[in-house]
Formats: sequence, C-alpha cells, structure tokens
Amino acid sequence: MAERALSEEAMLAGLHDIRLPSHSAGGVLADLLAAVALGLILAVFVALVLRFLLRSRPPAKPVSMKDRLTRIGALPEDAQRLALLHLLKQDHPQVYARISSRLYEPGGMPDLRDLKGEVSGRD
Repeated sequence: MAERALSEEAMLAGLHDIRLPSHSAGGVLADLLAAVALGLILAVFVALVLRFLLRSRPPAKPVSMKDRLTRIGALPEDAQRLALLHLLKQDHPQVYARISSRLYEPGGMPDLRDLKGEVSGRD
C-alpha cells in the first residue's frame, strides 16, 4: 500500500482547521476578522445576485384596440376572422356567445366585414 504510514500526530495535524500561525500578528483576532471579511464579501455577492434576480420589471404597456385591429388587418382573411373571433371572445363574451352558436353550421363563419363591425362598434 503506502510506502510509509502516517503517524497519528501527522494525521491529526492535517485535520486541524487552516489558521494563521499562532505567532503571527493579531492571533485569534486576525482569524475572526478574516472570517468576518469573507462573510461580508459573500453577503454582498449574494445581495447583488438577489437584487438582479428579484428586481421588478415595469408592467407591459396595454395595447389599444386600434393597434390590435391594425395588426389583425395585416393577416390573411381567414386568420383575420379567427383573430377577430378571439378578440370578441376575450373582450365581448356576450357577442361571441351569440355568434358562436352558428360557427359550426355549414357556411356559419361570419363575414369579415360583420366581425370588424362588431369589434369596432364596441371600443
């Protein structure tokens, strides 16, 4: 195994905490100050990381109905119908409930002009 065995004293000396030499300036006080300094550095680092992670973000600016309709107008016709139906379902559920009863009938998809009128008439 090992060429030479460790003596019990050498093994116990290796298990002691790392400390400044006892004859160094400050002695126990220097050990305590070093531990406090390391603790403060760690605390500042943790505080900076937590500040970055937990900072509040400004709330998202609400999109106006006019902007929504402008974005929807850039879509293809079928996608416009679906987007307008989603908009009605979200903002005007009573109107959507009236229209949705006919959606699954043959030819039941409402006209695009009618949908735009329903949405824009309820700003």
